[in-house]
Amino acid sequence: MRKIQAEDIKPTFDIAIVVSRFNIEITEALCGGAVQRLRELGFKNECIDVVWVPGAVEIPITAQRLAKTKKYEVIIVLGAVIQGETVHMDYVCEQVSQGCQRIMLDYEIPVIFGVLTTLNEDQARERVGGSHGHKGRDAADAAYEMVSVLRQIG
Repeated sequence: MRKIQAEDIKPTFDIAIVVSRFNIEITEALCGGAVQRLRELGFKNECIDVVWVPGAVEIPITAQRLAKTKKYEVIIVLGAVIQGETVHMDYVCEQVSQGCQRIMLDYEIPVIFGVLTTLNEDQARERVGGSHGHKGRDAADAAYEMVSVLRQIG
């Protein structure tokens, strides 16, 4: 039996990160953690492109355009959708998650979903270096691992 799992690979491939500016305190922390982790893995700045968009809803079209270029082996999407007084969050989350999934399948490129969906800002802060870890760093690790796994599959 052959077991395929992430192995160390050279950190020389291009990665795109799409980040929502909405809830910027949280999204800057997500992006900072992702970039820091990629650098720890050995990526140089020229391998990392960060694209800022107005809000989470704009993430899928931006990720799709990046996927179309065929420049990147993986795309990380980062955002923070925090519950307000309406059900707006439900619509936003559904649009963004389904859009990113479609891009992943249509373009055969991993789209690592690092969009936080929380009930309040405190929960979001807990996920950028608090009691629930750092989801930006986790997204960077997932991106690295998925490129490794998909390269082995061929």
